[in-house]
Amino acid sequence: MIDPAAEFPLADDIIYLNHAAVAPLPRRARQLTVEFLDDAVTHGAAHYPEWLRVEASVRRQLGQLVGAADPDDIAILKNTSEALSVVAHGFPWRDGDRVIISSEEFPSNRIVWESLQRRGVGVIEVDLRSAPDPEDALLAAIDARTRMLAVSAVQFASGLRLDLARLGDECRQRDIALCVDAIQAVGALELDVLAMQIDFLAADAHKWMLGPEGVALFYCAADWRDRLLLHQFGWHMRENSGDYDSHDWQPAANARRFECGSMNMLGIHALAGSLSVLLETGMHAVEGSVLARSDYLFAQIEARSGLDLLTDNRAGRYAGIVSFRARGAPNDQLYTRLREAGVVCAQRGGGIRFSPHFYTALEQLDGALEIVDTVSK
Repeated sequence: MIDPAAEFPLADDIIYLNHAAVAPLPRRARQLTVEFLDDAVTHGAAHYPEWLRVEASVRRQLGQLVGAADPDDIAILKNTSEALSVVAHGFPWRDGDRVIISSEEFPSNRIVWESLQRRGVGVIEVDLRSAPDPEDALLAAIDARTRMLAVSAVQFASGLRLDLARLGDECRQRDIALCVDAIQAVGALELDVLAMQIDFLAADAHKWMLGPEGVALFYCAADWRDRLLLHQFGWHMRENSGDYDSHDWQPAANARRFECGSMNMLGIHALAGSLSVLLETGMHAVEGSVLARSDYLFAQIEARSGLDLLTDNRAGRYAGIVSFRARGAPNDQLYTRLREAGVVCAQRGGGIRFSPHFYTALEQLDGALEIVDTVSK
């Protein structure tokens, strides 16, 4: 059983509600990082085979986190943007094809698709903010030229959560690829890429996975693996990556084909510790705790006449992000007051964004709301 106080020894003078941005590392991530650094300092790369075993373990952990059938479907890349770029610029587009996105996307899941316009690919933005059924709105935009639906599992500002299983089923029936930016979902929610029929999934480690920056999960369904045109090449992405002399080569048969060069071993060791916290707790329990904290915030915000809840609090429509605004105070003023009081949060989408994780104490949520009260009254 994870002891939150021992695993997350945060400073007494902060309330950390910013896991949708950059999460604090758990203690065991630090421990594995220190051990790795000590080894590198005293032995160089003498124990490199052990480093590779940790890398292989992290692939298994990531696969387990998203329900992948095989670690061969998992690539470890630098960030979500790189993973989405692998898909966007490797996909077999034809002139006149279309990709559908929402109008609320973080730049990583918008710019990459807009960059395809010079190749004759149209980008259709669907406004989900006023749609009573966001899946209906997305699916209604599909036409004969649509080749891909690219969405965030959870919107970064509003916290809107999409029904990925429904979208996956519809996309499969219509022979359309489903690409998911899951950076606001992996580590907070239970995911199953097979049951949800997701073709591509990308997520950085430094948010809900509680890992470091510079390491990211990229899932590519096996039947898409050799259909993506490669644009990054190097020694590591070859089938026989340890053969440095041969001039004959071919891409690796597994998802390593998307990893062109040397791996971020420092980040991988830290991530191994972070993922172990989530997996030992169990993602069912993690999700339940994350949603319970969102529910608690919803109730507290709605009980305050001076606050407006911006996140959709209908069942199935939210995850760990709760956004709100104060009627009587500008967001800048409220955000500054929160930061000065040690509340680590974010300003997004015209409101204040709180994003507690499964281990966040309810007393900390109360403390943050007390600071809000001093400004909103």
